[in-house]
Amino acid sequence: MNYFSTDFKIGILGGGQLGKMLLAECRKWDIATYILDPSKDAPSQFGAHYFEVGDLLDYETVYQFGKKVDILTIEIENVNLDALDQLEAEGKKVFPSPKTLRNIQSKISQKKKYLENNIPTAPAQFFDNKKELEEAFRLEKITFPCVWKQDRFGYDGFGVKVLKSANDMQSLSEAPCLLEEMIPFKNELAVIVVRSDSGEVSTYPVVEMEFHPEANQVEYVICPARIDENVAKKAQEVALKTAEVFQHVGLLAVEMFHSEDSEGNDVILVNEVAPRPHNSGHYSIEASYTSQFENHIRAILDLPLGNTKSKAAGIMVNLVGAEGFTGPVMYENMHQILQMQGVTPHIYGKKETRPFRKMGHVTIVNENVEVARKIAEEVKNSIRVISQSSLKEGV
Repeated sequence: MNYFSTDFKIGILGGGQLGKMLLAECRKWDIATYILDPSKDAPSQFGAHYFEVGDLLDYETVYQFGKKVDILTIEIENVNLDALDQLEAEGKKVFPSPKTLRNIQSKISQKKKYLENNIPTAPAQFFDNKKELEEAFRLEKITFPCVWKQDRFGYDGFGVKVLKSANDMQSLSEAPCLLEEMIPFKNELAVIVVRSDSGEVSTYPVVEMEFHPEANQVEYVICPARIDENVAKKAQEVALKTAEVFQHVGLLAVEMFHSEDSEGNDVILVNEVAPRPHNSGHYSIEASYTSQFENHIRAILDLPLGNTKSKAAGIMVNLVGAEGFTGPVMYENMHQILQMQGVTPHIYGKKETRPFRKMGHVTIVNENVEVARKIAEEVKNSIRVISQSSLKEGV
């Protein structure tokens, strides 16, 4: 089928920064795009051919939007799956499928998939509500420290908490949840798997992720990961097995822990997956032959997949709202980082900043990964995402 410069329409549920970067690829090929997002100020409002404000969790809104397009995809998992089921039943192509999304939307279902299919992962306990969790504590079935994860609607560190004692349980929500054993790990890794509708599969190189200790958000993504070649191979194998279990179409980001067993052997454990473009793949826009966003479009349209190899080492720095600043956004010292070689900023277009809100990212490309990492540190220490009101107040 010919998609280019035709009436064919791709619908995207969600108009955040991931949607905005998907739009850039569709614009490159002159493919029409429709966006549905709950916010009239969403970053994708200007790049789409058609933009609609609506609730992604409302059946009728999602169903009627889906009928306007030829193929439907997502940039966020939390969408109404019953509407997608109906659209699929009527012959609409939906990628990833609602079946795949059902297994991933719920962290409990996701974890059970790993356990049922012998995918290495941290042991876990499952609870229907906070009362069950407290009863397990009373019966001494919980060992601290451990990691609490809310079953649904968690993102960017929200809905995840490290429990060090019973006091940490007091502020938890009443929602279903799981508790994971705390895994001592050497590195947090990720592999993005891209899979087309006809089953062609490819993987991006293993990346290493460094997290902010308080916000539990990725601060740096480093490609290639600074790990042994055998560890990288094992991570790729685990990612491919995970992708096979979920039978996704499009991108699947597989987040993993690099740990070791009692005998000192390297172990790869799957933490979570995301069935869409992912923060761990933003570096690919500048550093890869084919970006994750282009490959997602290729995959859902069943076009030949692009080369996932890197042209150079790439490091991504997340730009998040600085602590203590809320209001109309201001990017401080942008001029300074633009003077640095191999540095490319991406500003998402969110007008309001708040602490730890993702506002953009910066990619650093260099032949040497260690040099790129040093420049990334300089970028991180130079740019600040603050509010315009703080300048008037002299902050």
